[in-house]
Amino acid sequence: MPDDYPAYDFHDQIGHLLRRAYQRHVAIFQEAIPDSELTAAQFVTLCSVKDAPGCSLNDVVKSTAIDQATIRGVVDRLRSRSLLEVNPDPNDGRKLIIDITEAGRMLVERIIPFAFAVTARTYGTLNPAECVALLFLLRKMIGIVA
Repeated sequence: MPDDYPAYDFHDQIGHLLRRAYQRHVAIFQEAIPDSELTAAQFVTLCSVKDAPGCSLNDVVKSTAIDQATIRGVVDRLRSRSLLEVNPDPNDGRKLIIDITEAGRMLVERIIPFAFAVTARTYGTLNPAECVALLFLLRKMIGIVA
């Protein structure tokens, strides 16, 4: 390593800090949500399908940024709880159509107030301007904001 590089401390690296922030968020979610079987990934999947009924598995992958292998397990667990329905596409037998059930819709509506509280707790001691700045910067990092 060249001498002009500073000492590398992984504690100061963006990936490590993002992972720590995400771990904190997931812990807050699990503590705050009144359904102990519902994970953050399952909740975002339910929200995605609720917003786009009759979507494909690929649509859910794109919407949630959860990889294909993981989303299959998430969808299977939600289906086993009768929160999602999965049916073959009548026009393309290789494609699956995913819909939220009434029970799934009711669960999302019940959880949303808790999800807002999770977001607030995840921000922690950030002031409102810092919250806006953080959202802006995260969106910019992932290419949502120019």
